[in-house]
Amino acid sequence: MDRKIALVGAGGKMGQRIAPNLQKFGYDFVCCEKDREGMEALAAKGYAAMPTEEAVASCDIIVCALPDAALPALSAKLVPLLKPGAIFLTLDPAAARAGQLATRPDCSFVVTHPCHPPLFGECDTPEEKADLFGGTAAKQDIVMALYAGKEEDYAVAEALCRHLFNPVVQVHRITVEQMAILEPAAAEVVVAMMATIMKEAIEESVRRGVPRPAAEAFLLGHIQIPLAIALKSSNPFSDAAMIAVDYGKRHVLREDWKKVFEPSYIEDVLQEMLHLK
Repeated sequence: MDRKIALVGAGGKMGQRIAPNLQKFGYDFVCCEKDREGMEALAAKGYAAMPTEEAVASCDIIVCALPDAALPALSAKLVPLLKPGAIFLTLDPAAARAGQLATRPDCSFVVTHPCHPPLFGECDTPEEKADLFGGTAAKQDIVMALYAGKEEDYAVAEALCRHLFNPVVQVHRITVEQMAILEPAAAEVVVAMMATIMKEAIEESVRRGVPRPAAEAFLLGHIQIPLAIALKSSNPFSDAAMIAVDYGKRHVLREDWKKVFEPSYIEDVLQEMLHLK
């Protein structure tokens, strides 16, 4: 690819994961940070650093590795600076789904997000097993959506994203609306929330007198096996376990919990995530 890339937010969590892959695959790119110290730190690691406005105005592809809440204001500031025909790539659907991502008719806007390595994925090496997040060694899928712009630009962005999140097995092309159903609704409002509840269950067991090593050994095992049963049909739940599951649904969950997938609730949580309310 002969297009120059600006990595905006290069000093953040996602930016620091992406920069090594851009370097690994030989892209012509510059890193952008909001302050001079951040740019100097990136340069010390061997990455070319440039002030954000200058980079955005001179590069062909802008990769925004920014927090959700920063994108509405930053896109409003940066999009007018884009070169005609530039590609603006965001790594989360929140701003786009909420209608808070600035656009231009002469540029293309693409949204992507990693699926992360699957719980029951195959790992061939210790490095793959250790890469729980993805983008370093473990295989993962990604999702992508063309928010606005040209199909040929989407194809360019897809080729780039296969390297950003390398190694990528499959790219699932969906819409921004569908991506917001997956995240935040399914992945964060439901699944991540449940993960914190699981952690709280361990802590509550310890608080009530169970030795921590026993609690962690027992409950980590009993997190994995119900997931294997529910998601992979490894074997059925026992009759007694199903009674307990139904009891838990009555006493832990609200009966109408699936309402969080309704568009109005997705809009509501996005408003909170973007600090718009």
